[in-house]
Amino acid sequence: MKFTKTFLDGVILIEPDVYEDQRGFFNETYQKKRYEDEGIFDDFVQDNHSISVEGTLRGLHYQLPNPQGKLVRVISGEIFDVIVDIRESSSTFGQWCGVNLSSNNMKQIWIPPGFAHGFLALSSKAEVLYKTTDHRHKENEKTIIWNDKDISIEWPATKKVIVSEKDQKGVAFKKAQYFK
Repeated sequence: MKFTKTFLDGVILIEPDVYEDQRGFFNETYQKKRYEDEGIFDDFVQDNHSISVEGTLRGLHYQLPNPQGKLVRVISGEIFDVIVDIRESSSTFGQWCGVNLSSNNMKQIWIPPGFAHGFLALSSKAEVLYKTTDHRHKENEKTIIWNDKDISIEWPATKKVIVSEKDQKGVAFKKAQYFK
């Protein structure tokens, strides 16, 4: 496995070793010791699975209190995954990072607590799995509007963008609650 730190402190892109032959492939998607060796010590308490049609944009989500770390991967299709630093004390506060995750590249992204997260489905269907370090607390869910002018995320072009009613009501970054 290859672990690559991004410019957002704590966010790590993970490229698993894939063993492929005429039968198919095998890869190890998580191994506690290996992740700890790379500085990821968090315990996972919940697994989530979503399916999105092309153009679906989910996010930018986070929880306060009870922030969640997330280990995200795609098992079918492709997404553009976005992470926004909402840690007030961070030197990269308000900055974002985007990566393509797909069933072809099998990459994962580790997002520690203190970040807002979202993604755009780029394929006709995208299946996303992610582990979280805290349970979902519906009453603590927060959303920053996906097209906030201050963050200026460069989302890839798609035929259309499908955003839930909840996500359309996301707040501007300047009005969001931040991670202390």
